Amino acid sequence: MNFIKHTADRQQVEDVELIAKYKSTGNLETLGMLYNRYMHLVFGVCINYFKDEELSKDAVMQIFEELIPKLMVHEVQNFKSWLHVLTRNHCLMALRKSGKQTIVSLDDTFVENTEFVHLDIDNTKETQLTLMEKCMESLIEEQRKSVDLFYLQEKCYKEVAEITGYDMLKVKSYIQNGKRNLKICIEKNSSE
Repeated sequence: MNFIKHTADRQQVEDVELIAKYKSTGNLETLGMLYNRYMHLVFGVCINYFKDEELSKDAVMQIFEELIPKLMVHEVQNFKSWLHVLTRNHCLMALRKSGKQTIVSLDDTFVENTEFVHLDIDNTKETQLTLMEKCMESLIEEQRKSVDLFYLQEKCYKEVAEITGYDMLKVKSYIQNGKRNLKICIEKNSSE
């Protein structure tokens, strides 16, 4: 079974190479080649959220359009995982905008590739993630931006300071206080 992992490692290297090529050239064909590898998985996540084939097809195209600028500015090491988070966030935001609340089944048999990150999490973890997103929205803007960049986008303190324009000491304070406020919010709301 060692050869399977080796193949997955090679795929990730090829993904990183395609990302680098896209960033240097801006060539949409290169991005299309990369996205095409995972488009069926993106569609699977979308159909799981929307329960509608046409909405899901539209979302697949919208997510590709989101990739064009986002991939230029983000340092992505594991494209597949990053794309899953992007897809999930896109679906959740679309559902919020439409005012629809949907229960999403995360049945392992739904997606053909079980290696696709986060698709095997249970309802409890999904609830926790939704609660964390809600609590993130309750943070003041400086804390929310700093926590998002530091923990979710895996930027270092210096990068967070450069991106936000905040002083380095302020960034550390925003992250520390934001993390504490998130924990308090999650604990308070998870008991309800």
